Amino acid sequence: MSFLPSARWFSVALLLTFGLACGCSKDTTPPAQTFNVNLSSPNELRDRIDALVDYTLNNRTLNTRDHNAWQIMHGILAYGHDLKIEHDGQMIGALDWLLNGGDLHGWELEPGDHGVKAHLEPGSMAAQGHPDQWVGILSQVGVKPDDKLVVQGKVYKVEDLATQAQWDLYPGMEACWTLWTVSTFYPYDHTWVDKDGEQWNTERLEAMEADAPVVGEKASCGGTHRLYGLTIALNHYMEQTGKTPDQLTGGWQKAHNVIQDCVRKAREFQQPDGNFSTSFFVRPGSSADVKVTLHATGHTLEWLDVALTKEQLQEPWVTAAVNRLCQLLEDNANRQLDCGALYHAARGLKLYREKVFGPRDSQSPIVARAPADSHGGDPIKPAAAGPATDDAAPAPPPGIGTEK
Repeated sequence: MSFLPSARWFSVALLLTFGLACGCSKDTTPPAQTFNVNLSSPNELRDRIDALVDYTLNNRTLNTRDHNAWQIMHGILAYGHDLKIEHDGQMIGALDWLLNGGDLHGWELEPGDHGVKAHLEPGSMAAQGHPDQWVGILSQVGVKPDDKLVVQGKVYKVEDLATQAQWDLYPGMEACWTLWTVSTFYPYDHTWVDKDGEQWNTERLEAMEADAPVVGEKASCGGTHRLYGLTIALNHYMEQTGKTPDQLTGGWQKAHNVIQDCVRKAREFQQPDGNFSTSFFVRPGSSADVKVTLHATGHTLEWLDVALTKEQLQEPWVTAAVNRLCQLLEDNANRQLDCGALYHAARGLKLYREKVFGPRDSQSPIVARAPADSHGGDPIKPAAAGPATDDAAPAPPPGIGTEK
């Protein structure tokens, strides 16, 4: 399948480019935009997604020389065991290499007093920038708790990262990725004790995260990582107990209310072109910076993939966002992109594809090829951290472009 966009896509791109050039908009988007997405066949969107997912995997190569753990772990979040990176002139599996003790800038693990500890460097875009970010990502890509983890030449298990995370937990900390881990690795009624002797269970952790802000500087990437954790934990609880939303109580009910409120805001603040708001759940907002727009729409879609049902994901407003995200990636196939924005967008498309159309046939993948003048095979430019600014200016708002 050719990666070159059709003439229809180019026409739409020109109109959207004009709209983006007009600058940011605030509090001007009518609530609940009405979208009319015309597809030539039911499989058109599916094939378009497959082509972009393959292109990002096969034509944007990361390597251990120029790229760091923050960038490569984002690639692993999107592609899991399928992500190959270049190391000493050879292509190797990134995830297996790291789990087996591979050396990489920012991948700093050491024995802890209750398992394995990952070095924390708050706000880093090279090392682990948030508590339990590495083990949280591992929990989402098919890695099992008893899988081997080599640290400083000694063999541990991935669960040793999770055990240390639970030991180090304390009230009020940022625990998005801790919740990813605990709710995925353990049953809903899992309990543990932290280093201060406090008793915890998954519902208490869920309630703590539901009480934490979804907006502001303490809400990573517009709050989407916190919402993702709340949602997958709630989904697992409902699957394991058979409870319906009207039967929820306590921390589970609190999380459900937060999730539904943000689903409403995501739709209400959605832009006329299909993009989600660059101000996420605060107000309507757009940006002329493609990286800011890609970051916002990709992160929001990734969360909505787990928050909405298959039927809800097929509603026109979500389909419009998926189409627009595809357009953004197609229009920038020959451009170096921030790894956080790129790989969250790719994962958003992958999760959408699997939930709406079913898993792909691994025996017959669609491999997208770059346009003739593309440099998509070049290494992705390392992300550069910068000061957070308000999105009223061309610069990104807090949490955007710096992958907090």
